[in-house]
Amino acid sequence: MSADQMAATQGVEFPLTGEPGTQRRSTTTFGRTVVAAALDGVDPVGAAAAARETSWRSGYLAHFGRLVEAGLVGPDAAVRIARQGADAIAGGMRWVEDGREMALADAPQSTGAAHETVEVSGGSPPAARLELPYRGELLSGDRLTAQLDAWVSAGVVEPSVAASVADVAAHPEWLRLPGRTLVALGVGSEVGPASVFLRWGATVAGVDLPRPDIWQRVLADASEGAGTLLVPARRGDAPLAERAGIDLLAEMPSVAAWISALDGPLVLGNYLYADGGLNVRVSAASDEVASRVRERHADLVLAYLATPTDVFAVPGEAVAASVAAYEGRSRLSKVPGRGLRALSGGRLLRRAYLPGAEPGLCDALVPQQGPNYALGKRLHRWRAVVEAAEGRPVSMNIAPPTRTRSVVKNRALAAAYAGAHRFGIEVFEPATTRVLMAALLVHDLYVGPPDVGHPWWAEADQACHGGLWRAAYAPRSALGLAALLGYGASRG
Repeated sequence: MSADQMAATQGVEFPLTGEPGTQRRSTTTFGRTVVAAALDGVDPVGAAAAARETSWRSGYLAHFGRLVEAGLVGPDAAVRIARQGADAIAGGMRWVEDGREMALADAPQSTGAAHETVEVSGGSPPAARLELPYRGELLSGDRLTAQLDAWVSAGVVEPSVAASVADVAAHPEWLRLPGRTLVALGVGSEVGPASVFLRWGATVAGVDLPRPDIWQRVLADASEGAGTLLVPARRGDAPLAERAGIDLLAEMPSVAAWISALDGPLVLGNYLYADGGLNVRVSAASDEVASRVRERHADLVLAYLATPTDVFAVPGEAVAASVAAYEGRSRLSKVPGRGLRALSGGRLLRRAYLPGAEPGLCDALVPQQGPNYALGKRLHRWRAVVEAAEGRPVSMNIAPPTRTRSVVKNRALAAAYAGAHRFGIEVFEPATTRVLMAALLVHDLYVGPPDVGHPWWAEADQACHGGLWRAAYAPRSALGLAALLGYGASRG
């Protein structure tokens, strides 16, 4: 659905473009403008190229890569790109209400009086140790360590993941997030860690759409867990699942007011997802919520999960592993590989990096996900960079490829994930991703990230990329073949 078709009577919207009488809300125009603004003054040629792109739906891939490549000049360039990009989204998106339109930051404040806070406590004992669900088993202790080591050896996660999870396993008292409340935007998200933290005994404040089917599941998790769930609910006598929830897009000021009224310290975790232009709108709305909540909670910590299907600067160690995998291919795979590259004009089965590149640039953007998905997720990365540059703690970790409902409903992506193992990529089940990423968030809160000197290197720390960074082939050059193999396997 194009943005001009998503006319809100109240809520967060794209800006209008064009002449009076023919104005429309164009996600394409907005995306080009944001990328050009992010690159302004850092990469003038790249900024101009983005602004002139006539086929944004397919051409965005190169420009999103340039957003990372231009930042390799140095930390100041990377921070400037992130700040300018985040500011362009925050300053460009609009709040629409009663036929009036204004800057998102100028949306009216709310007292949040329409919603009360209902506590739901679980009856189970808190977790005594870290347990990771994996392939039908619960791994802990030495078995957990062995699996983490196996992932590192296979190139599925970066070595820092194993070290960080080991730190958390050695301190099970951290799992309850003592003294903190996790505010989960998208509490019902399939990969969000809310249910994990409730099982561990933490306090979680949940925000999600006012849909009974979501809240019945979330409330069940809370009742079966060991923690306390704080629920925003409209006042009344109806069952809680029917009263719970706030629509972030339509009621952004109310979301901010409700969260601001909670006792701190708060960790604001962003686990939202939507299709198409909605993804940019919810990302912008959550960004404005964070800004408003910080006015009341100066110690607010923001937390994000980055998608692995994006562009990242990767360490030389990962480049070397990929080069070794490419050069170590069997003779049986080399011959058809040469033929496919020749027939495709070099597009298929390309090596991922030039030998010796440091850092390498892993471009794992998936065209089927589209520019709006990429922009919404890039805002999270940009905001994390700005937070760190301003001296505030932040958690931003790359989650592994995961077999979520939003992925499997896309036949092409579902098939690609089904065939990904043929190219050294491991696709995780949601239950494994939830616990793994929850553990990394705990590590960030109680240990903190290392001082690595460049925002892009900080992004690479604790990366659970599923093997995309260390595989022999550039991700997009193998995606189509993975889909064919996956589709064939599902048909068989």
